[in-house]
Amino acid sequence: MLIDSLAILAGFILLIWSAERFIVGAAATARNFDVPPLIIGLTIVGFGTSAPEMMVAGFASYDGSPAMAIGNALGSNITNITLVLGIAALIAPLDVHSRIIRKELPILLFATLLALALMRDMTLSRIDGLILICMLFLLMWWILRQGIRNQSDDALADEFIEEMPDKMSTSHALFWLVAGLVLLTISSKVLVWGAVNLAMEFGISELIIGLTIIAIGTSLPELATAITGALKNEHDIAIGNVVGSNLFNTLGVLAIPGLVAPSVLEDGILNRDIIVTLVLTIMLIVMAYGFRGQGRINRIEGSILLGAFIAYQILLFLSINQ
Repeated sequence: MLIDSLAILAGFILLIWSAERFIVGAAATARNFDVPPLIIGLTIVGFGTSAPEMMVAGFASYDGSPAMAIGNALGSNITNITLVLGIAALIAPLDVHSRIIRKELPILLFATLLALALMRDMTLSRIDGLILICMLFLLMWWILRQGIRNQSDDALADEFIEEMPDKMSTSHALFWLVAGLVLLTISSKVLVWGAVNLAMEFGISELIIGLTIIAIGTSLPELATAITGALKNEHDIAIGNVVGSNLFNTLGVLAIPGLVAPSVLEDGILNRDIIVTLVLTIMLIVMAYGFRGQGRINRIEGSILLGAFIAYQILLFLSINQ
């Protein structure tokens, strides 16, 4: 048990650090090739913060633990909305200025409804995974198009310019891009190995491990970004990072277990987890969209989100003991 716990801890530490190095290397490389900051932020940074979930899902599915991969995708979405935005909003109420984020919120709802529809038959098949991954490619095309159209007049563009990494030589940037990817692979493998062993040791389902320990751990990059955004008054980055990450998780991460290891779903996924994800996504839209003006997540709403995170963890704990 000690070795498994140390493997999980070491995996998380290396996973978070390598994801940050991967994003820095990729962003600097793109910047050296004159890619606009808004496109870098919407694609590379958005993909990079979901890279831990994708790597973990890939290895978990390949090792025969698709439930852990599915739990990681849904659990990360739940953690991002409740814990990440809840803490950020308590630090500073989050205002939404970006038109791109306002357009992404309904797309996130559609993606969540699509995932629910595909899993209603209690399976996640290769066809389901293919549909989700095709939707991800379509989303990437739309994001690139929005980035090109709005690179000079969207509030998110100015915040991404402020957060672009320092000037770095192309060789140095490529080194961190490759090194980050390699370390992401190693750390994900170590993390999954420790988590599977721990689940077997305590007789806890791999789904619950994915929804809790792994989901919270792989959401730490989003938490760090959101807290930094709240402290630096870069609210659109704080919210946009969560919305973008959840889109990647729903369409990309959730597609991986379907493509790699099609499986029958555990009852809790359809009866509890995807429903909680849907309800929280609707809550996020109501709070952040701004139907009568500028959207805003205030401290009271942040407290509600944080309370929802605690309530969900209690619900999962009770399900273990049933």
